[in-house]
Amino acid sequence: MQTTQDNRPLAGVKVVEFGQFIAGPGATQILADLGADVIKIESPNGDNGRRFGVNTASKGRSGMFIAYNRGKRSIALDLRCAQGVAIARKLALGADVVVQNTRVGVMASIGLDAASLRQEKPALIYASISGFGTAGPSRKRPGLDIAAQAESGMMSLTGEAGGTPLKTGFAVVDAATATATANAILAALFRHARTGQGETIETSLLTVAIALQAQIWAEYGCSNQLPQRAGNAQPLVAPAADLIEVKDGYIVLSAYMEDHWKRLCEAIGQPELATDRRFASSNQRVQHRPALIAILHEALGQFTGEEVRARLESFGVVVGVVRDYAQVQASQDVQACGIFQLVVDDTGGEVQVPGLPFSLTEATQGAALARVPGLGEQGEEVLRQAGYDDAQLQALVSAGVVVRPVSRRQAGADSEPVNSTAAQV
Repeated sequence: MQTTQDNRPLAGVKVVEFGQFIAGPGATQILADLGADVIKIESPNGDNGRRFGVNTASKGRSGMFIAYNRGKRSIALDLRCAQGVAIARKLALGADVVVQNTRVGVMASIGLDAASLRQEKPALIYASISGFGTAGPSRKRPGLDIAAQAESGMMSLTGEAGGTPLKTGFAVVDAATATATANAILAALFRHARTGQGETIETSLLTVAIALQAQIWAEYGCSNQLPQRAGNAQPLVAPAADLIEVKDGYIVLSAYMEDHWKRLCEAIGQPELATDRRFASSNQRVQHRPALIAILHEALGQFTGEEVRARLESFGVVVGVVRDYAQVQASQDVQACGIFQLVVDDTGGEVQVPGLPFSLTEATQGAALARVPGLGEQGEEVLRQAGYDDAQLQALVSAGVVVRPVSRRQAGADSEPVNSTAAQV
């Protein structure tokens, strides 16, 4: 499957995506970043992510869509008609991998589910993502990140002690599901390379959300006590992840191991605290956490975050300065690691987004400036590669089965996609 011009790990691998929002598109985004050719099949109205958060502040662009769809090729098909389904089926059977996160039952209703496609092509790797799995009573419920956070127990332990449950500040379950799905696909591709066999992969937002909390589930199993909300603190050890207000913001620190605790006491100039009866063990520090935080604030609050970081790090204490997004991008550590990459969207605008969180020293050739595809932008190119000639293409466009793209750069960034009232898959 490897190509001679591109030595990225998945160069030559063809992926067809039927994706919406984050989980499905996020999984194929990882594959695309690794070199796969990802063909994104959209309805005439497009992935719902194209319209998420689009407003004046965003300059008419969707940050969600930009983040999870760079470097893909888009084709807009009407899957409400037999011709559209036939085209999608041909593209799927010509791929190595199919990924979908449509509502449970939709793909089966049009013969594009794993069983139907793998019956014709057993070597196909087919990955499905649902909200709550396909076996239980909630299999047909619509599922989004927030529902998985709520029903996995995650929200029950997130928030201040005595306060209300809170969600995380970003769609953590969606993003983690994308990564989990990509990992499963990579394992299946490795198995396929060894045996030639395909695979049917299923995961859900609910199962991933539960898996993310493995440590807490183990602690619950050990104690049989329901975990409680504890704000920024770690409920079982201290100080650990505790938030300390400083002169220009906040820092967090972790020094719950006994030798680390002694180092922290020395760093703040109060070595006697290490033997104070209130703080002599982690359990006692948990019990007297408010007094401990007050002492740390009094000792550190007169300094800036960077001054505190430098001081504590010189004593080998783990510490982090709480930074906003502008400060993160300005960080020399962040700049040195090269996580951000420039992305060009279909309006010609440029946005910096995080890329893969790892580097491959030997597999860098073939990578280019990533572009976000316009709706249906590469449709005719994809179909020509699939064997359709000009006459067939014109007939499909005339019948409305294939939608030709409208450049948002020409039509205006705030223009609606064509056929915006068309039903979603």
